[in-house]
Amino acid sequence: MTGAVNPTADNADLALTDPLTGLGNSRRFHGKIARLIAERADDPAPFAIGIIDLDGFKPINDLFGRKAGDDILQQAAMRLHAAMDQHSTVTRIGADEFAFLLPMTFSEAAAGERARMLIEVLSAPYDIGERTARLSASVGCSLYFLYSEEPAELITRAETALYHAKRSGRGRVVVYTQEMEEAQKRATRIEQALRRAVSAGEVEPHFQPIVDLETRRIIGFEALARWTDKDLGVVSPGSFIPIAEERGIIGPLAQLLLRKAIAAAQKWPDELFLSFNLSPSQLVDQNTGRAVLSLLERTGFDPRRLEIEITETGVMGDPASAEAIIHDFRNEGIRIALDDFGTGQSSLGRLREFRFDKLKIDRAFVASMLDDRPSEHIVRAILAMSEGLGMTTVAEGIENDEQAQMLLGLGCAGGQGYHFGRPADAATTLDALRRDYAAAAVAAQ
Repeated sequence: MTGAVNPTADNADLALTDPLTGLGNSRRFHGKIARLIAERADDPAPFAIGIIDLDGFKPINDLFGRKAGDDILQQAAMRLHAAMDQHSTVTRIGADEFAFLLPMTFSEAAAGERARMLIEVLSAPYDIGERTARLSASVGCSLYFLYSEEPAELITRAETALYHAKRSGRGRVVVYTQEMEEAQKRATRIEQALRRAVSAGEVEPHFQPIVDLETRRIIGFEALARWTDKDLGVVSPGSFIPIAEERGIIGPLAQLLLRKAIAAAQKWPDELFLSFNLSPSQLVDQNTGRAVLSLLERTGFDPRRLEIEITETGVMGDPASAEAIIHDFRNEGIRIALDDFGTGQSSLGRLREFRFDKLKIDRAFVASMLDDRPSEHIVRAILAMSEGLGMTTVAEGIENDEQAQMLLGLGCAGGQGYHFGRPADAATTLDALRRDYAAAAVAAQ
């Protein structure tokens, strides 16, 4: 393969060829699978297919330009073509997606091994003019076992496996299993129910208190999404939030939750703040900032009472976009907190590049710091660094007084966790606040 289509090829061949790389296209891939199934009709021996997605291709394409992106795709195509044996085929089926057919691969273990080899082949540096770039790749595989299977079904299963590979991180290989299909069907059911619930305003914010560790007084609340569906029952945020992210529902969902959270917070004492999470996909959409500021203006809620929590993952997706949104928020008086600090890949770099008002120490360090010296030292280091950078700190996941006392002794200002209160709905939260403030007034007399 030369990386370009042969200009003398006939029209039929051109219709099955990707013009950039000279590889076959998706039509050729479908055709080859169909022919192999037909050849094995009398004796349906297994074979494997896979779909490769280049991780991080779009940012490189955006940064260095389309010509550099095309160069990378051509080099990737040549590497994959060279890695195929005489029986196997590789094609380009999407912008940065390739697919392969392995007729002589008969097991899931063998398919996974071949896929990992292809990832290794793709991980070497790419030449783009005077520069080089590195990419990783994710792969989803599926195996043909039964005569009744169709090419489209095999490809759908490989796509499902690829989806799971990308969710679990870069550079992963996942081979399709029946459990994945069940998980995919459940995700689709959740998606459909969630769309209805958001449209009907049925997802609710619950509020978990954030306290001053020295006085143990509540200083604010974090809004957390809660949803009970009439058919699915209680759906965990760990299930429906990622689905909302992946399937384009997170924007309307966040708007609904923030509107309800602000309505609840307007009934609290003015000194209490509202903390609200923005997802990674919202930080690459400039409409996010405009929507939040517009909602504050319509409701008259003081921006200085709002704290926006973001994660390192959110910042890393599109740093320029995230920086613009953060800048607009800070100009209006909204505080910015970096959530789950210490669990990302480039924490210190992000602290240098972005201005944060607060760091939230991840619950994993809090949970283990009493018994694990490294965790304790990490917490100490985070607190010392935060003080030097002029940021306040809140420790998440505090479950007992011993943890709270140690954190206070180390200089942590705020705390959050079941020890101080579980998330509660708006009415329960307001009732508890009224009791607390009434009790405080009586004590002050």
